Amino acid sequence: YGNFIDDLRVYVRGGTGGMGYPRLGGEGGRGGDVWFIARERTTLKSIKDRYPQKRFVGGTGANSSVKALKGEKGKDCEVHMPPGISVLCDDGTQIGELNAAGERFLAARGGCGGSLVTNFLPCKGQKRIVHLDLKLIADVGLVGFPNAGKSSLLSKISHAKPEIANYAFTTVQPELGKIMYADYKQVVADLPGLIEGAHANKGMGHKFLKHVERTKQLLLVVDISGFQLSIKTRFRTAFETILLLTKELELYKEELLTKPALLAINKMDLPCAKENLNELMKQLQNPQDFLHLLQEEMIPANTLEFKDIIPVSTYTGEGIEELKAQIRKCIDEEAEQENEEYRKKKLLLLQTS
Repeated sequence: YGNFIDDLRVYVRGGTGGMGYPRLGGEGGRGGDVWFIARERTTLKSIKDRYPQKRFVGGTGANSSVKALKGEKGKDCEVHMPPGISVLCDDGTQIGELNAAGERFLAARGGCGGSLVTNFLPCKGQKRIVHLDLKLIADVGLVGFPNAGKSSLLSKISHAKPEIANYAFTTVQPELGKIMYADYKQVVADLPGLIEGAHANKGMGHKFLKHVERTKQLLLVVDISGFQLSIKTRFRTAFETILLLTKELELYKEELLTKPALLAINKMDLPCAKENLNELMKQLQNPQDFLHLLQEEMIPANTLEFKDIIPVSTYTGEGIEELKAQIRKCIDEEAEQENEEYRKKKLLLLQTS
């Protein structure tokens, strides 16, 4: 799985409180807390390398004394995390998340200092094992089966340099690339090839499907000449591939189909690509008329509505600029919609107050 880590299990413990001072009724200081703080340019791999023990413990509170009846609080332990982290308990329940730089999460609270209530004995801090689950936050998520040309497309539209080869699973870790525009940049997450049954965790199903959850929009990449993973599996046409990808997303999480989506039809430099494209466009205009050609388990309950369909060729460069423009347009529309909703909420709050 390369150097990329998207799941880490760590031990956290709040600091023990300080001793009280029975003779003068002094109170010991609280134990230090353990905080997770989101920070840009941090990775789970850097955390694992820096803290090989994967233990984070708050400082012990100061004891009460004649000089200081109220002991000082123990030192907090602050751990920097990459944005996009979900914090899960050992049983899998989510207890917090960090989505933007600067956000903080209290992972373990320090224990109380000794006082009259505790018979001047200090309390131990909270301790637990937590899972840090990273979901890449990207503007666009590339989705497609192996050899559809996602890595080649990512290298064309962005500054990323993913490994490219002609075997089925070239990409074994999500690759982030920035699309550069004249005035600002966007981020694309390259999601490695999904196979039939990815929703059931076949291949690297769940490891990669979870990264789609945080993307603002989807970019489906389909090979115009169709797709066949191996001799043992069936050949799928471009139309069947689109429906299969939709079905995989739907079975993993239905909400994924509500995201705005673009369709990039790749490998337009191949012979017979134009005829295949004309046939595919007919099928996409009236998908219901062609569903009888498929097996029942392949048909998704809801079809994806594509904002645009762009034929591209990573070999000749055809359609690449148009695709970049469409990605930008969709993201701008989405941002404008979010701003409009935010303005309406603020206006409503002002009216009610």
